[in-house]
Amino acid sequence: MDRKRFQALAKARLKDAKALLGRKRWSGAYYFCGYVVECALKSCLLRHLGESGAVFGDQDYLKKLAGCWTHDLVRLVNLAGLDAEFGAARGANAALNDFWTVTKEWEETSRYEEKTEAEAKRLYEAVSHNPDGVFRWIQSRW
Repeated sequence: MDRKRFQALAKARLKDAKALLGRKRWSGAYYFCGYVVECALKSCLLRHLGESGAVFGDQDYLKKLAGCWTHDLVRLVNLAGLDAEFGAARGANAALNDFWTVTKEWEETSRYEEKTEAEAKRLYEAVSHNPDGVFRWIQSRW
């Protein structure tokens, strides 16, 4: 998959999550919200690989990159080279930091769990809030 495909998937899954919320399908909406961020971060990771020289700048990067199959959002932030920038942005924006606290708790295994209306709506807001949502921040860097 290329960057554009990951970007298209992220946008599509955000629409799916919104539609599922409207249909009171809390668990599906919750899962898709996390998947939005995962796809967006994987797009950033591909950009980082192509533009940063990370492969040549850090001897251990290729070893770490083997973990790119992960669904762990915190790890994907790291692999995409966004740790410092995202940390600074969260430090300067309390809302973004709070939204990240909610978002980073998402796990790929949530697809096997029942989620409540409150959980689904909370994650949807954390991901999609304009202008402080996690997805909004990632989009400007992919």
